[in-house]
Amino acid sequence: MSNYHIKHLEEYFQVYRKSVRDPENYWEEIAEEHFLWHKRWDNVLSWDFEKPEVKWFEGAKLNITENCIDRHLRTRGNKTAILFEPNDSSEKAQHITYNALHDKVCQFANVLKQQGVKKGDRVCIYLPMIPELSYAVLACARIGAIHSVVFAGFSAKALATRINDSDCKLVITSDGSYRGKKVLDLKSIVDEALETCECVENVLVVKRTRSKISMKDDRDQWLAPLMDAAEKTCEPEIMDAEDPLFILYTSGSTGTPKGMVHTTAGYMVYTAFTFKNVFQYTEDDIYWCTADIGWITGHSYIVYGPLANGATTVMFEGVPSYPDHGRFWEIVEKHKVTQFYTAPTAIRALGKEKLDFVEKYDLSSLKVLGTVGEPINEEAWHWYDENIGKRKCPIVDTWWQTETGGILISPIPYSTPAIPTFATLPLPGIQPALMDEEGKEIHENQVDGRLCIKFPWPSIARTIWGNHERYKETYFSAYKNMYFTGDGALRDSVGYYRITGRVDDVVIVSGHNLGTAPIEDAINEHPAVAESAIVGFPHDVKGNALYGYVILKETGETRDRDNVRKEINQLISERIGPIAKLDKIQFTSGLPKTRSGKIMRRILRKIASGDTSNLGDTSTLLNPEIVDEIMENVLK
Repeated sequence: MSNYHIKHLEEYFQVYRKSVRDPENYWEEIAEEHFLWHKRWDNVLSWDFEKPEVKWFEGAKLNITENCIDRHLRTRGNKTAILFEPNDSSEKAQHITYNALHDKVCQFANVLKQQGVKKGDRVCIYLPMIPELSYAVLACARIGAIHSVVFAGFSAKALATRINDSDCKLVITSDGSYRGKKVLDLKSIVDEALETCECVENVLVVKRTRSKISMKDDRDQWLAPLMDAAEKTCEPEIMDAEDPLFILYTSGSTGTPKGMVHTTAGYMVYTAFTFKNVFQYTEDDIYWCTADIGWITGHSYIVYGPLANGATTVMFEGVPSYPDHGRFWEIVEKHKVTQFYTAPTAIRALGKEKLDFVEKYDLSSLKVLGTVGEPINEEAWHWYDENIGKRKCPIVDTWWQTETGGILISPIPYSTPAIPTFATLPLPGIQPALMDEEGKEIHENQVDGRLCIKFPWPSIARTIWGNHERYKETYFSAYKNMYFTGDGALRDSVGYYRITGRVDDVVIVSGHNLGTAPIEDAINEHPAVAESAIVGFPHDVKGNALYGYVILKETGETRDRDNVRKEINQLISERIGPIAKLDKIQFTSGLPKTRSGKIMRRILRKIASGDTSNLGDTSTLLNPEIVDEIMENVLK
């Protein structure tokens, strides 16, 4: 029986029991059989959640790019590694083979060395979704530099904060980027950011949009001529298992962003293992994750996980609505995509459009559908199942975080029977626990609690860059000897987990703990509603009351809005109970979201409670202008 590739439910339970009973042996076997090592480890695992300190495969030596590229060259050299689909559908797609990827990564690695970048140096990458972004990430890993990718939609201020926090020596950017109909000027954002970044010595610029930009002498250089002059071989730097691979910033609910540090060996083993199982990848599949490499989803499930398995991974530069709302499905048909992984936000947005955009394309190549970023609501799940999967593709509703490095709870296709809105069962090696407010573990099922993990898995983030105390405080102080995820969860009668949202999205109304996700699900069942977000606000009698921000499907919705408000509360009353009814319902054309599609409830909470004095930096939002609209129309 292969521990590495689980194909049915009975096998899952056998493997899971083994992984929990003897985790060290379990992961050792997988690491030994499926990866390339320069030196074997001396010790599989040492950990202490009190400190907190976790080390996997201690003493092992490796380079992750050899596992993602070099070892495939003999058998898969001419296979497409990265299939690049540009923003403009009339521009030709690029099939980058493993041989070509090897050449490009080695050339880029040599360029970095010429720029004085050494093992342990930090490199900030601020690029659109073009092939050079993946080359840059892998080139850093090739020479042991630590990459810090910043999503190329963040403001100059947000970029500068991240560059300074990790003391980056070099920045890689482009003249601009295409996003649907828009051309964005990335270089001037970098120029503005670098006015406050003394640590940066050099900037490499990729030519993409051919926009007119200014280049600063002695600092900025075009990448292409440097690549052309560079050698196509670069010996990989031999790394220690626990050497940092990358830093990736995640917004804190308060304060500055947290630079999560992921190390080399454990991250490699876990992302490769979860990719193989959650997507049931087989040799000739064409896998597509629509995320941006600026997020953890892109790191783990566009770059490292797929390439470590010798997969073909699609990299898409554009947006789902350009040139029209059929773009995703056109790409699925064109490249015969087999696994498709996207965010519930995208599914809801496309579900609002006419079905003609879906029905004109042949989606019969699809085998597995996935969702990521937030719990998917029932209506969106069914739309996805019926219209995209044609009721024959399992849907993997994956739960994980930037901090976890890889997927922790998810159905395994063709093994785990799916239930809409449930992330279902933990993957092998993952030991979840539900905790009550007193800090005691809840052992019975059909209960709500706070989701913790009792035991380390290989891809857990090791620290916050430069601030281990904050790491300890944020993740390990709430419950003794537990990693606290910050999420609430419900465990049903068979042990399936459903994520109910951030714990700060649990509102206590008249002594009742109400998770916002189930209420939003109920509202979203209303035929006129496209999307909703619920927050609590102070109430004299109940302690807290519920405030709903609701987007209607039709922009020129003619129905009587007071009636829609009544119908929404009636639905909530029926699905959850009268206690969960909303005191205030504000209709809005949008919700403030991060670039990865998460609703910024912190901002909505402040507006609902009348505290708009400090909303923090809203420039990093996907749609900062919506905040002003909501504030103007707030219900008194």
